[in-house]
Amino acid sequence: MFQVPVLNRRRLAAALAALTATLALGHASARAQQQRAVVIELENPKRGLYPIAVPRGSESDPALAAEAESIIGFDLEVSGWFDVLDPRSFLADLGAEGLGVDPPKWKDVGAFGVIKYRVTRAGGDVVLDARLYEVEKGKAAVLSRSYRGKEVRTLVHAWCNEVVQYYTGEPGFFGSKIAFVTRSSGGKQVMAMDFDGHGAHSLTRNSSLNILPDWSPDGSKVAFTSYMRNNPDLYIVGAGGGRPRRVSKHPGMNTGASWSPDGSKIALTLSKDGNPEIYVISAADGQILRRLTDNRGIDTSPVWSPDGREIAFVSDRHGGPQIFVMNADGSNQRRVSRNGDYNTTPVWSPRKGKRILAYTTRDQGHYDIVTLDIETGEMVRVTQGQGNNEEPSFSPNGRAIAFASTRKEGAGIYIANTDGSGKQRRVYKGSATSIDWGPAPRP
Repeated sequence: MFQVPVLNRRRLAAALAALTATLALGHASARAQQQRAVVIELENPKRGLYPIAVPRGSESDPALAAEAESIIGFDLEVSGWFDVLDPRSFLADLGAEGLGVDPPKWKDVGAFGVIKYRVTRAGGDVVLDARLYEVEKGKAAVLSRSYRGKEVRTLVHAWCNEVVQYYTGEPGFFGSKIAFVTRSSGGKQVMAMDFDGHGAHSLTRNSSLNILPDWSPDGSKVAFTSYMRNNPDLYIVGAGGGRPRRVSKHPGMNTGASWSPDGSKIALTLSKDGNPEIYVISAADGQILRRLTDNRGIDTSPVWSPDGREIAFVSDRHGGPQIFVMNADGSNQRRVSRNGDYNTTPVWSPRKGKRILAYTTRDQGHYDIVTLDIETGEMVRVTQGQGNNEEPSFSPNGRAIAFASTRKEGAGIYIANTDGSGKQRRVYKGSATSIDWGPAPRP
């Protein structure tokens, strides 16, 4: 057997030790860089809003720069992490700075971060060059990106998602879509819009009742119930609208669709046997795969958990409507809501490692949004004393909730932080029900 000389073994051991140390230092350095990039401590209960300056882009198309400034400000504020500073307080010479910064000027106005951008037209495209600075780190940008596309709104949303990712380590939800139902002269129509209310358009165009939309996991389709053929049947339509496809047409209810996380199945309520029960069908052809409930009460509004292991639903088997949870095969059905005698429209938070539901609760004659941590039993009020608020839906990262509201400020769709803090913003004005916030936009 070949023997390594003692001296060579020592040299080999030393070399291996040095290599191991080098790799360890490299991994530690990479971890340190990653940790330094996450500036905002998400779970710190004493965390304040991060002051950030967003001056209007110089060397830009004036109209595009004004639009970009407005979009950036809204995105960052609605994320729940930032305090966007008033431009009237700025001291820097923006023209001289261009895409750079003079850190003392920004420190003097209380900015921790500064976003600089230039937005111009190139042929039929829009070009966005954007920089992010942390004032304490000096003149070097900590994040720099360039985008090219057809719409400034799409480019700015992409940039703001990167800013949120840099500061928090989590993806943003900018550019995602919200589906909802509104009244029309021909009945009720399923609508879709950007999360900030831009570009609202109808996905259905028949003179009937179209209700209860639910986005597919990839955001390419919407399931909904329609009476267009004189029965509440389940249909699927493309995210851009078009001719819907009927997938469930049993006599009676085919309502409350919820896609499974892999998009292959749909949970819904069927009353084909006389009593509303929860079933699972194939999303491809509507074939019934499993019946999940068998109870004399009314079981409805199923919704899959993000991992696909559980389904929350509403049942009045104990009297008034309450929130229940069961395993995805229908086993282990148990009540989880304990507040009051009226709780409906559950929806799961998509946050990893959390088992949190939001739902509508009735309290002292008004409807409000609450969240419930199933593991701890902790309940948080998102709304209170602000009219009626119903049908919550989580943002793709679980940090915000959209819901329908009728309040003195006006009816519409509002967005709030999940912990109930901060300002609630109306993103759609007018009558709206059946709110469903779609998945994060594709990169």
